[in-house]
Amino acid sequence: MTPLIQAEQAVLGSVFLEPCQLDRLSSWLRPDHFYRPAHAAIYAAMLKLRADGHPAATAQAGEPVPLAWMIDTVSEASTRIRGLTASYAHSLVSACPRPAHAPVYGRMVLEGAIHRGVAEHATRLHQAARADGVRGGVEETLHHAQILSDVLADLAHRWGTEPRPAQPPVSSVAPRGHPHRVDERVLADEEFLLGCLSARPDQLLDVVRWLHPGDFADAGHQQIYRSLAALHHRGEPIDQLTVLWETQRRGALADGTLDAERVLRICDPLAFAGAADHLGEQVIQASLIRTAAASARQVRALADDESLAPGRLIGYALHALGPLGEVRRRWRIASGTEPEQHRPSSQQGASPPAARIEAARSRSRPHRADVFPATAPTTSPPPAVLDRHNRRSPS
Repeated sequence: MTPLIQAEQAVLGSVFLEPCQLDRLSSWLRPDHFYRPAHAAIYAAMLKLRADGHPAATAQAGEPVPLAWMIDTVSEASTRIRGLTASYAHSLVSACPRPAHAPVYGRMVLEGAIHRGVAEHATRLHQAARADGVRGGVEETLHHAQILSDVLADLAHRWGTEPRPAQPPVSSVAPRGHPHRVDERVLADEEFLLGCLSARPDQLLDVVRWLHPGDFADAGHQQIYRSLAALHHRGEPIDQLTVLWETQRRGALADGTLDAERVLRICDPLAFAGAADHLGEQVIQASLIRTAAASARQVRALADDESLAPGRLIGYALHALGPLGEVRRRWRIASGTEPEQHRPSSQQGASPPAARIEAARSRSRPHRADVFPATAPTTSPPPAVLDRHNRRSPS
């Protein structure tokens, strides 16, 4: 018999022995917090008899409790569940160490209910994400994600804490990798989007605000998107060769994430044409579903850890849902269901400042000799000029 079942028996036995303990339990302990249906039915019967003014419910601690209290409780509980006997009620009385400790036993029952509730809703979120990934759309995923967040907030208040995210220790964090192979359709959408952005770099302005590299399922696609964004940020030309060079500078070729042939194929301007904003929505939608599934797995792993106190479990679970909330916010911006936060007019939707573009381009174009002052020595330029034009790009 598990400690949780023993706690359920103990709290019910304490109420059989001292019905006044319901005054300390009824405001926060509910029948659905019990794991065993029989225990939930008995506790619900006790609450009903108390509400109906049963004479035993007014007895004080230490006073004799009439046998009618147990008989009427079993009779009322039998209307809710079959097979309940008076002998089982007597066994509950025997299982109670001390009736005065009823609130402590009740908190044990509530703690078990919190772990079960978090695990149940995390499982539903994971199932919804898997289903949305097959049929398309994100409605069910968003619905169950909101339910899980609301449940965590309610459980936090019921336990007596604030629903605040808390970063768990490394030992409590479940792996966030994707155990299943990414759908080929998702990878095709990512590749098509990168090809469109390479062919028409001006479309980066339509997606770069809400589409992040981590939204791509493929690591190579992440590196190509980073390279495109970096070239656009510096105001440098974008074509097959410049993107290939940027991926090399970022180490994507050396570590095997990409190879030159793949980069050139994806960035071929003749192979792809389309609207980047629509393709970007498909990519971030797939990212939202993957993130929801990963967050749900992590929350479920936390809920299965019985050593976690409810306050920590709730805080860690809210922290695990953080990435999902961030992706959901950007997906809503992409789909037009949530307005983007306004930024200063000098930055909103604007291209990089001209001075920064000029500084970036100066690193990749030749310099004419006649730009130096006529008074400069003919043997060698000033040290400051040499340092400026021979310095490698930090990016």
